[in-house]
Amino acid sequence: MPAPIRLRELIRTIRTARTQAEEREMIQKECAAIRSSFREEDNTYRCRNVAKLLYMHMLGYPAHFGQLECLKLIASQKFTDKRIGYLGAMLLLDERQDVHLLMTNCIKNDLNHSTQYVQGLALCTLGCMGSAEMCRDLAGEVEKLLKTSNSYLRKKVLFMLVIHGAACCLCLGVLHTSVVLITEMCERSPDMLTHFRKLVPQLVRILKNLIMSGYSPEHDVSGISDPFLQVRILRLLRILGKGDDDSSEAMNDILAQVATNTETSKNVGNAILYETVLTIMDIKSESGLRVLAINILGRFLLNNDKNIRYVALTSLLKTVQTDHNAVQRHRSTIVDCLKDLDVSIKRRAMELSFALVNGNNIRGMMKELLYFLDSCDPEFKADCASGVFLAAEKFAPSKRWHIDTIMRVLTTAGSYVRDDCVPNLIQLITNSSEMHAYTVQRLYKALLDDISQQPLVQVSSWCMGEYGDLLLSGQCEEEEPIQVSEDEVLDVLEGVLISNLSSPVTRGYALTAIMKLSTRFSSVNRIKRVVSIYGSSIDVELQQRAVEYNALFKKYDHMSGNDMVPVIPTTVPTKPASAGGELLDLLGDLSLTGEPSSSLLVFISHKGCCLTAVLTHKLFCIPPMTAYNKNGLKIDFTFERSNSNPNVAVITIHASNSTEADMTDFVFQAAVPKTFQLQLLSPSSNVVPALNKGTITQVVKVLNPQKQQLRMRIKLTYNHRGSSVQDLAEVNNFPTQSWQ
Repeated sequence: MPAPIRLRELIRTIRTARTQAEEREMIQKECAAIRSSFREEDNTYRCRNVAKLLYMHMLGYPAHFGQLECLKLIASQKFTDKRIGYLGAMLLLDERQDVHLLMTNCIKNDLNHSTQYVQGLALCTLGCMGSAEMCRDLAGEVEKLLKTSNSYLRKKVLFMLVIHGAACCLCLGVLHTSVVLITEMCERSPDMLTHFRKLVPQLVRILKNLIMSGYSPEHDVSGISDPFLQVRILRLLRILGKGDDDSSEAMNDILAQVATNTETSKNVGNAILYETVLTIMDIKSESGLRVLAINILGRFLLNNDKNIRYVALTSLLKTVQTDHNAVQRHRSTIVDCLKDLDVSIKRRAMELSFALVNGNNIRGMMKELLYFLDSCDPEFKADCASGVFLAAEKFAPSKRWHIDTIMRVLTTAGSYVRDDCVPNLIQLITNSSEMHAYTVQRLYKALLDDISQQPLVQVSSWCMGEYGDLLLSGQCEEEEPIQVSEDEVLDVLEGVLISNLSSPVTRGYALTAIMKLSTRFSSVNRIKRVVSIYGSSIDVELQQRAVEYNALFKKYDHMSGNDMVPVIPTTVPTKPASAGGELLDLLGDLSLTGEPSSSLLVFISHKGCCLTAVLTHKLFCIPPMTAYNKNGLKIDFTFERSNSNPNVAVITIHASNSTEADMTDFVFQAAVPKTFQLQLLSPSSNVVPALNKGTITQVVKVLNPQKQQLRMRIKLTYNHRGSSVQDLAEVNNFPTQSWQ
């Protein structure tokens, strides 16, 4: 039969495959040829065929049918055959294979071979795949090789050594292998770690000798004595010194010598310095030594090699939490890395820059990061925008700066920001009553310039719906006011509605904003026309809103009169309140039938800006109650009766915080007896602002068909001043008017 192709040709052929199926077909064809050669007992090309099988095995294809052929190669007298045979045995065999038992005799013969390289192959294979039984059977041969004067064989034998043998070998000429072995033992066994800590002084002496004089000229690399051994010793010292005061103190001086005496003009020296830095950071080192280590990383940032810069940024990112001030000294160099052409370096520099932000440097760092956000590739914008939001929320020096920063992000990377930025910014604006005029004016200008950034358009639409009358008043203390007419405001919102760039959610914000302006503007007829158009929209959500708004106009048209009489007086509240509460106050004095007991109740859900109107002909005067008041957290309940079902009570919880720190990740849960049914709606936020500057509201609906006295158990969880708080409470004193 023809000679099989060589391994090099097989690799070249496989790499030309354009699809996975084509590669699989090539492999199957070659495997068939190899099987035929094995059946013919072709000794000439057995080594070549097994080598090709090992390559296929590396690619993930089955190659275990060549196990016996590996044993035949091991039994061969040729070194090249033995080398491929042993390599195949290490890759294709394990202690669960029956053929594994046949190898013991082959390895035993080769351990007694006259050639050291054949003995080395047998020792490596035994260390890689030897079972407990095989090691016990071959222990005598291994022990003989341990006592040989051949350093090459002693290195191989070290993988078979027990603890005391490994420790003694530090005195021999095979230091590198000994250190590797001890390192592996310490990483795998706490007992071994304790045992080998007594070797720290000896390791320190060896490392000092390497720095001062060296021990073997043939191991010199670029003028540095055996850098590989130095790195291994430093790594072992890091493991031995971690969490141990005595060991750390014993190695402090030598680490300082290595850090100051190592040449940095070559990568060999940089490798040793990097390992030294890792060791200093992991052990209980002195503060001055830690500053020295961080300064070394700072010098790495100035290196022309991008790999060294990346390593430095990654290491600084790991240490910034424990040595924040030391890393801050290199802030300007880190910020400069944001301009690097390498994508990986820019990402690490961005992460480290956000980690360095604090209350003292927030303005300068945000200026640099916003510039980076404006010019960076799209793959960075989402993470950068999220980082700016978190940093601004944590360290904002003022509310105006906070609002300006978030609006800057929305104008530059609006399409890449996370989903919760819109409600968070709306909450921030709502709680900043003194900034309403400034904010709505800024957002109106931003909307005139660009309506492609959907989150920006959504926030702008919401603000114009809530505070559109402030645009008309021309009052703004923060900057020069602009003169805007009602038609100009409505033109902008209508432009959002008809724009191809607007998403369905954005159109919902714009339509709801126009509807809200019917209570603040006199152009009610124009608003009616705009709303009526979308009553036949193909978007179901938008159509539903338009139909509901049209129903409101038709049912209460007698309250509007003409365009010159607004439905609701355009009064501006003196302090922030939820939209539902504001409308209830404004409509409280209106009477539909002339009777004082009639009122129109309008509720607005901020989630999705959906407006729902509910008409009730009887005002239920149910007094509010305090359900919980502890540790600065106060939970008040207010009550309403559902118009659709008299057996359903609508309870609105109001959570306030009188402490000086925000309560974050706030969750309210409730449980009632089985005779009741309970539904919890989504809360308005998950942060209870400090100093009673705002409240969280959440609606709870309770069905009580048997009209029994309500009992409720509530569970409160939140984070406060860095601690997680959880508390349970019973609420039993509910007013009985809720179901009467």
